[in-house]
Amino acid sequence: MNTRTRMSAIVATLGLAGSLALATASADESRTPGSAAQVALTEVARAQNPTAGAAGPQDTVWIAERAGTVRVLGDDGLGEPVLDISDETTTDGERGLLGLAFDEQFAHLYVSYTDLEGTSTVDEFTVQDGAVRENTRRTVLTQEQPESNHNGGAIAFGPDGHLYIALGDGGGGGDPQGNGQKLDTLLGKLLRIDPQGGDPYAIPEDNPFVGDPDARGEIWSYGLRNPWRFSFDAASGDLLIGDVGQSDWEEIDWAPASSPGGENYGWSQMEGTHPFRGGTEPANHVPPIHEYDRTGLGCSVTGGYVYRGGAIPGLAGQYVYSDYCDGTLRSLEIEDGRVTGEHDLGVNGGEVVSFAQDGDGELYVLAIGGTVSRVDPA
Repeated sequence: MNTRTRMSAIVATLGLAGSLALATASADESRTPGSAAQVALTEVARAQNPTAGAAGPQDTVWIAERAGTVRVLGDDGLGEPVLDISDETTTDGERGLLGLAFDEQFAHLYVSYTDLEGTSTVDEFTVQDGAVRENTRRTVLTQEQPESNHNGGAIAFGPDGHLYIALGDGGGGGDPQGNGQKLDTLLGKLLRIDPQGGDPYAIPEDNPFVGDPDARGEIWSYGLRNPWRFSFDAASGDLLIGDVGQSDWEEIDWAPASSPGGENYGWSQMEGTHPFRGGTEPANHVPPIHEYDRTGLGCSVTGGYVYRGGAIPGLAGQYVYSDYCDGTLRSLEIEDGRVTGEHDLGVNGGEVVSFAQDGDGELYVLAIGGTVSRVDPA
C-alpha cells in the first residue's frame, strides 16, 4: 500500500475523510534560527474521540468528545460527563460535537455541533457554581450544511468579548458552490457575534460588512476552506487560523489584534499562495503567514495556540500546531505577522485533531484515538 493510500484508509476508518484533506506535507525548516525548545508529552487522560478543549471555571479544563459528551479533566483523568447531547448529534462524515467555549466570566458554556440533520449548531448553557444548568439551554446560531464534510466547528471568545465561529465551505471538494468567496452565505467564513446582545444574538456594529446589503453582517473574515481550529494569542490578541487545504497546500493565516476584519484568505481562488485550479488571486487576498506542501507525511493542518505558559520558557511566544496525519508538534516564531523561525519539537501526538489551553497558558494535545496529553518540559 502506498503512502497516499495508507493515509486515506486511516482517515476514512476514523470517519473523517473529506475535510481532513487527504494528502501529505512537510514543513520547511530553512528559516530556523536556533534549536527547538525541549518538550515532552505526558498523557493525562483517555477520552472517546476528543475533539476540543477549553479552560473552564475553577482552573479546570473541559474536554469535548465527538459523540456529544463533555467531561472535566482532573488529577485522575476525565470525570463523568457534565453534559451529554449524544442523542442529538450525528457522527457520520466529519460531524459531531466539534467545539466548546466559555465566556470570560465562565457564566455561559457554548457548544458547537452538528445536529441529527447535519446542521451546524451553536447552543448556550448557563453555568452556575461550575455546573452546567441544562434547563437554560438555548440555540444561538444554526447553519445548514450541504455536505457532511468541511463543517469547521471551532468556537472561541476573542479578547473583545465577542464569540467567533468557524464554518467550512460546505464540503463536496473544491468548493463547488463557490461559498468561500460569496458574502451572502456564512459558509467558508469566520463569524463574529454577540450572543448575549440580542435574541438569539446581536451582530456587532463594527463588523466589517455591517450595512452591506449584499453581505451577511456576521462575517468577520472569509475565503476559508475548512478552518478546523483557530485561536487568539492570550498576550497579544492576534488571531491565528489553521485552514485545511484541498490538494496541495496546508496554511496558517494570521491577523493582528488591531484588525478591523474583512480579510479575504483566498479560497477557492487560492490554495495558500497558489492559484487553485486556474483561479485568479483576489486583489484583496491576504496570504498565509505559513504554508507547507504535501511531500512528507502530513495531510491536514491542526491549528494550535501561541504558548504563554510558564513551564517551558524556550517555547514562550511561539505558535504550536500539528497535522492530523503527521502528528509531529511544530512551532513558529512570529514577528509582526512574519514567520522568523520554524521548529520541529521532536514529539508526536498521534492523530492530532485539536489543542486545548488551560488558564495558566499550558497546552494539551488531543488525538482522535483518545489520548489527552500535556505539553511538558523534557
